Order: sequence, then structure tokens, then C-alpha cells
Amino acid sequence: MPMCFAYGANMDAAAMASRCPRSKAIGPARLARHRFAIMPNGWGNVVFDPAQTVHGVLWDLDLADVAALDAFEEIDRGLYRKIVKPVVKTGGGSVQALIYVGAGEGGRPSADYIAGIIAAARAWDLPPRYIAELERFSTPRGKGRST
Repeated sequence: MPMCFAYGANMDAAAMASRCPRSKAIGPARLARHRFAIMPNGWGNVVFDPAQTVHGVLWDLDLADVAALDAFEEIDRGLYRKIVKPVVKTGGGSVQALIYVGAGEGGRPSADYIAGIIAAARAWDLPPRYIAELERFSTPRGKGRST
């Protein structure tokens, strides 16, 4: 089964249980040399940045759930594309993981959307400094979703 690194909406365990009921969370992980961003359309993204790290959740994605996750991420419409990059599991060890990546940055998320990401980050006990970075995206306007 492929590993999948979630950095946004897919960090929410209840949402993932609904979308991908056969997949299992491995736990917190991090993607080096990238930073969290919001695309112009308001959805989350990761962009290359050699000085930053994106924290998220590693999932053991059941093959039967891939189509549902692709549909959620609107792969067929080009909202996201899939890439494979190494991520580091909390506690050590690097694995190749599927990552849904969009295009661009500079947008604003909806307040509910970014609040959901922050709540999931807290639930997974991601680093407080990283949560503070996510909080800078809090805004009352726009829409957003990310993996």
C-alpha cells in the first residue's frame, strides 16, 4: 500500500475515515525543504523552500481508497497532481510518500478551512511553532482545502 503525506484537510482523522475508510494513519511526519502555502483559489499547497519544513500526517493509503482521494483532490480537473517525495516519520525513518501538490501561492483560505487544519495539527500534536505558522493564514475571507 502506498504511503501518503497529508498536510491540510487530510490530516483530519474523521474526514479521512470517511473518505478513505480502509486507510490507516501512521502518525506525524515532515516534508523537508518545503513550506505550507495557500493557492490563489484558497486551497492549501506545499511549495519548495530549502529553509522550511512542512509538518503533517503520514497515511498508509489502501489501494481501494486511492480513487476516492483522487476524486476529493480533483486530480481529473487538475486541481492537484500527485508526486512522490521522501518524508521523515516522527521518531525517525524516511519513506517515499505520495503528496498531492497544487499550483501557486498567495491566496487566502476560509476561516473554517484553516481552523480545521489548525485543529488537526493540534490533534496530532504537531510542533507549536509550526501551528503558529499555520495560524498566520487565519482570515475571515476566501475558501480553501488542502491535502
